[in-house]
Amino acid sequence: RLPATLELSIVALVIAVIIGGALALMGTLYRDTKTEGAVDVTAGMALSIPDFLWGLVLILLFGVLWPVFHISGRISPSLNIDFSTNFYLFEAILRLRFDVIADLIGHMLMPALALAIPLAAIIAQLLKQSLKETMHLDYVTLARTKGYGENHVITLEALPNAILPTLTLIGVQFTFLIGGTVIIERLFSYEGLGNMAIDAVINRDLPLIQGIVILFALLFTIVNLVVDMLYVVLNPRLRHA
Repeated sequence: RLPATLELSIVALVIAVIIGGALALMGTLYRDTKTEGAVDVTAGMALSIPDFLWGLVLILLFGVLWPVFHISGRISPSLNIDFSTNFYLFEAILRLRFDVIADLIGHMLMPALALAIPLAAIIAQLLKQSLKETMHLDYVTLARTKGYGENHVITLEALPNAILPTLTLIGVQFTFLIGGTVIIERLFSYEGLGNMAIDAVINRDLPLIQGIVILFALLFTIVNLVVDMLYVVLNPRLRHA
């Protein structure tokens, strides 16, 4: 079950980074305007609604009123899968099984989006604030005097430094994202570790519960260690300290 949960969490993280990064860049580009206010309101609303409620809204919209995505399961039983691992999505990409990729995404998109929306709001708020602080630094002013456009200044000059605090946040939130899949996997009948955890609690399977808790703790430790190492690699001040 672990590969299913990891794939769901990684897809949710990618969606959150894309949405949150786009909102932060838009709010920075149009700072001190109504657009920035709209970005702040959107992020606040997205953060104030829990992920399971987003899941219910998505099921109602795209599973009932406009049924374009699957609302339960991980993959259609009719597909022929002879993969050697349970990382179906990654192995399907390597094997160029586009039919399997499309089916997996159809099952995974709504639960991943439900997990991603609150995280995207956190990323957008922190990254936008970091970008606004970075925009007043001397090297950004120097880039403007060289004639670079605002898009170039934000994305190529300010963003590489402003993204460092956000990177730490993403690492910490990713661990919470993995733990947050418990309710979402149950809601969408997704065959992952979180769904198994609920079954273990219902069946009072104490050894399984202990194993899942230890595994979540191990993932939390590994992810935070990787983030700390990556932070040192990306921050030259820490590298040469």
